[in-house]
Amino acid sequence: MPAVRGDGMRGLAVFISDIRNCKSKEAEIKRINKELANIRSKFKGDKTLDGYQKKKYVCKLLFIFLLGHDIDFGHMEAVNLLSSNKYSEKQIGYLFISVLVNTNSELIKLIIQSIKNDLASRNPIHVSLALQCIANIGSRDMAEAFGNDIPKLLVSGDTMDVVKQSAALCLLRLFRTSQDIIPGGEWTSRIIHLLNDQHMGVVTAATSLIDALVKKNPEEYKGCVSLAVSRLSRIVTASYTDLQDYTYYFVPAPWLSVKLLRLLQNYTPPAEDPGVRGRLNECLETILNKAQEPPKSKKVQHSNAKNAVLFEAISLIIHNDSEANLLVRACNQLGQFLSNRETNLRYLALESMCHLATSEFSHEAVKKHQEVVILSMKMEKDVSVRQQAVDLLYAMCDKSNAEEIVQEMLNYLETADYSIREEMVLKVAILAEKYATDYTWYVDVILNLIRIAGDYVSEEVWYRVIQIVINRDEVQGYAAKTVFEALQAPACHENMVKVGGYILGEFGNLIAGDQRSSPSVQFQLLHSKYHLCSPMTRALLLSTYIKFINLFPEIKAQIQEVFKQDSNLRSADAELQQRASEYLQLSVIASSDVLATVLEEMPAFPERESSILAVLKKKKPGRVPENDIKENKSPTPAATNHTNDVNASNASQADLLGLSTPPTAQPHNSSNTGVLLDVLGDIYTKPSNNVSSKTSPIVDPKKFVCKNNGVLYESNILQIGVKSEFRQNLARLSLFYGNKTSTSLVNFVPVVLWSEEQSAQLSVQMKEVEPTLEAGAQIQQMVNAECIEDYSDAPSILVSFWYNGVPQKVIVRLPLTLNKFFEPTEMNGESFFARWKNLGNTNQQRSQKIFKASQPMDLQAARTKMIGFGMQLLDGIDPNPDNFVCAGIIHMRTQQVGCLLRLEPNKNAQMYRLTVRSSKESVSVEICELLADQF
Repeated sequence: MPAVRGDGMRGLAVFISDIRNCKSKEAEIKRINKELANIRSKFKGDKTLDGYQKKKYVCKLLFIFLLGHDIDFGHMEAVNLLSSNKYSEKQIGYLFISVLVNTNSELIKLIIQSIKNDLASRNPIHVSLALQCIANIGSRDMAEAFGNDIPKLLVSGDTMDVVKQSAALCLLRLFRTSQDIIPGGEWTSRIIHLLNDQHMGVVTAATSLIDALVKKNPEEYKGCVSLAVSRLSRIVTASYTDLQDYTYYFVPAPWLSVKLLRLLQNYTPPAEDPGVRGRLNECLETILNKAQEPPKSKKVQHSNAKNAVLFEAISLIIHNDSEANLLVRACNQLGQFLSNRETNLRYLALESMCHLATSEFSHEAVKKHQEVVILSMKMEKDVSVRQQAVDLLYAMCDKSNAEEIVQEMLNYLETADYSIREEMVLKVAILAEKYATDYTWYVDVILNLIRIAGDYVSEEVWYRVIQIVINRDEVQGYAAKTVFEALQAPACHENMVKVGGYILGEFGNLIAGDQRSSPSVQFQLLHSKYHLCSPMTRALLLSTYIKFINLFPEIKAQIQEVFKQDSNLRSADAELQQRASEYLQLSVIASSDVLATVLEEMPAFPERESSILAVLKKKKPGRVPENDIKENKSPTPAATNHTNDVNASNASQADLLGLSTPPTAQPHNSSNTGVLLDVLGDIYTKPSNNVSSKTSPIVDPKKFVCKNNGVLYESNILQIGVKSEFRQNLARLSLFYGNKTSTSLVNFVPVVLWSEEQSAQLSVQMKEVEPTLEAGAQIQQMVNAECIEDYSDAPSILVSFWYNGVPQKVIVRLPLTLNKFFEPTEMNGESFFARWKNLGNTNQQRSQKIFKASQPMDLQAARTKMIGFGMQLLDGIDPNPDNFVCAGIIHMRTQQVGCLLRLEPNKNAQMYRLTVRSSKESVSVEICELLADQF
């Protein structure tokens, strides 16, 4: 509330005192109602009220409103105060309007007119009051009414500095409401040149405005970079006496410096001109040098201001990621803060070092502080600092220190705060997978995770260890032995039972030769845990038991007795009952050959990005280094024939434990379809069990990354061919289905396997075909696709039909990978390497793979593949004639992404180095993965 001045406001002071002295809520309401009645009678009956009295009564109404009571009168009197020439009266009028007047009020036109009058006033105080009112209301109506006036006021040479400050901040407030308020053209340069203003207050306000404008249209406001660097240079080289009015505890203009440093982080690189870049680097070096100077004051305000500038400068250095010297110096400076007694400083240092750890220039410098960071993880009192220390250990981990860091995190996990255990489990699992040179170590780590923090081990983690064991023959025996030993512990977590059941069901035969782990002992050990587990885990164990019947026929009778138990055959859980009855029947009626086919060993999983990393990115998107787990990729779940224990929520990733659900199909609903029927369906869909096929039934989908036409699939029953056309972000495919038999294929139905979530990235529409494919005939089906945004993988089609009374299913990957939407782009050497350099300034825009050639190096064949990949092959640009350089633009509905590529063959080492740079990280990664698979 405004200060009470003079005898005329004594009534307001008395009223406030009365309210404070009220002993009850009822007494307060009674006093307020009495005052409201008095004010209402004054406004209605006394026509001679002067401005001062109106101000007093409006102040009382404001006070009553702030106490939580509704005010339904007095608005007109407040509007009348706007026309007063006295500051105090005009101020109260604007305050009342800002707080109480609704934008839909009938008085809004009168208010807007009064504000316009004040904006045109020569009195800067009146103009400032009007601008503050506009900013306080900040509605679209205000933006429309004053969108032309305020920019003119801001850049006018006649406007006083204090008014310019208010105008800049008012314009920023309206810009957040209505982004089309800022005019373009010549106004752009006039607004940018406010950074050159002599008044530091104007520059400070203008920097906030320009920062918001740059975020919306960086290209248009790019001219601000050189001016911002120039202004920053003048501040950091000034002494605290040069900018006396804007010096805060011996630090010259710290808040303006922070704003300028943030403004420069909107550009990558922030300065293309070498002179401007050099001057910026000098500024950053000066800031780092000043951080090393002895403090000029012991007061906390001095260190706060100094460190605010320092941390923002370090953020800009990390953002640029191009100056090795500055990055290492920043890392060393932050290292000094790790032992600081201020908790906030330790936290900020750890947070910034997480970003430095992802840079190739400063990664090694960060690793030097490993022992201090481990100590922080264990000893810090504040859990948020301990969390940040865990994040930094995760970021600094590489092949040289992985085992040590993983072991330290495992040791700490036993006493870690419950709030961070789940995330720590994910990070340990990712690091163990990424840096495992010996996968027996990886198995040990995951089993230790389950033992130490079983409740925090998500499904993705134990799915992942199963996938890796299945895909690596050399570790399967060790995994079976290790998990068998782990299950012998008296207290065994249910997740350990799940892993044990799955691995022993697949590979228990590898340790069955030892009397201590004979088939009977394995079965008795697992079954001893059965009654302590949830229905979902019991269902998995039942599937393990049926696997045991196939692996160990000698214990078949024991297992059948388990299936026959009332607790299973008559279980209240429909899934357990169904599995027990169907597995029992399968073990009774199926021959050993059929049983071996149905229960054959799991096939290898397809190679994709770790699902654990995806979970971690979703949980902590801002704290997971984006370049993690790009190498050493291991598979994610696919269709299997073990048991359908994956929740429908995980079906979009893949069904690790499903019976016959294809990787991208809809989730299997076990309540509607019998398990046995699914198993038999799998038998029927295997061409080797039905037709003596001379041709390979599956064609490698990788072959179609660099070509558009050909045979997608062929067996002795069916041939599927494709012809493709692509134009910008649109694709049209012609699929040809040929019946190679002398019998009609009936109920012939092809469907697209592509989820709704994926359809938001790539829209695929398929025309229907006739349900009967006559003997020896061929039919054509049209498929239209549109690339909406970048995506990974490619859609498949599921073709189902009946042949000779037997159901058949075929799944074929369509040639619709992301590279198909490339438009080749011609570039000369100068343009290419200039763009190449710009895109290389951040790890987020580039992806690189170094890999061994999978086939003998043939540069002519490689050239053909590069042309077929869709980009423009630029000859004569690279100094090395053996290198391949390409350029192209990927067209999507939402955007266009320019992409540059460089493939460097090393014939002596039989190795390739592939580097892809684009304006979007996910595009770089996907293009790099697609092309690397071709060599």
